[in-house]
Amino acid sequence: MIAHVRGQIVEKFANSAIIDVQGVGYEVTLTAIDFDNLSLNDDIKLYTYHHVREQSEELFGFSSLAAKKLFELLITVQGIGPKAAMAILGLAPVEEVRNAIANADSVYISKASGVGKKSAERVIVDLKEKVGLPTYYGRKAEPEQQKLSENDDALDALMSLGFTLADATKALDGIDINMPVENRIREALKRR
Repeated sequence: MIAHVRGQIVEKFANSAIIDVQGVGYEVTLTAIDFDNLSLNDDIKLYTYHHVREQSEELFGFSSLAAKKLFELLITVQGIGPKAAMAILGLAPVEEVRNAIANADSVYISKASGVGKKSAERVIVDLKEKVGLPTYYGRKAEPEQQKLSENDDALDALMSLGFTLADATKALDGIDINMPVENRIREALKRR
């Protein structure tokens, strides 16, 4: 299993990029948001999901561990494959997508390319309890709440320690987001 790649972007095309890792090029499929945020020659680290099928192998890359974990949850839903999961994650930052699922907003999820109404409803039914509590109501967050995002180091650290996305979100709920990351993690661990 390839858990992450760290290297330089040497090629970009059609929502994927080639990452040069010490002379070896890995083609990684990216969400539309990550693709737009990366430029040629950027040094990056991407969390990856290695998808093996009978006729091919693919690497799917994510700028955060939270995005990778949500992707892994999405592909457990019947009828949602890796490409549909990437389309869902490409709708908005991962916290907004997670929040849409937590708020049972199937209309929002069905806006993803290749995801119909029934598939979106299945995503909601299967994952609503697994993604944690909504951090805000509706699609737009308050400025304070937007800081709990896919780039939240405390959230990533808790998931690295074995927390699920839902448990990590619950553990961080109510903890001041302006505290240093180490203190937020310590407070979250006390709650467990």
